[in-house]
Amino acid sequence: MLNQAQKSYIAGFLDGDGSIYVRLKPNQSYRYGFQISPYIVLFQSQKDQINFQKICNLINLGYLRVRKDGILEYIIGKTDAIRKFLQIVKPFVILKKEQVNLMIKILDIKENIKNKNDFIKLAKLIDDFRELNYSKKRKKRILTP
Repeated sequence: MLNQAQKSYIAGFLDGDGSIYVRLKPNQSYRYGFQISPYIVLFQSQKDQINFQKICNLINLGYLRVRKDGILEYIIGKTDAIRKFLQIVKPFVILKKEQVNLMIKILDIKENIKNKNDFIKLAKLIDDFRELNYSKKRKKRILTP
């Protein structure tokens, strides 16, 4: 169980060295031809791996990956783990508050898709989410019914 100071610290870490995003990836094996992939990633230089590992162990909802460029990524990709993490940081996050709230909404809608129109509404929300994040490679992808 995390205390208030730990929750606040983790929220600040997300604000400064983290990313919240959701991808809509073409995949014909899914019902509407797209896979919805939400993620939360925290970043740190491999030079500070010992301290970063301590933070990851506190969170305990994802896995650590070492990139070839010397950057560590702590990746949370399972929906239930993302929800738990967002509950932890929501009261404390400042810079990524819109992303946190919209990700919660996206996860809620994702669980209740009943038809193609529901899926299209979700895809539009995902495009809205992408506008909140900086990306050099951003492509707007709106599906039509």
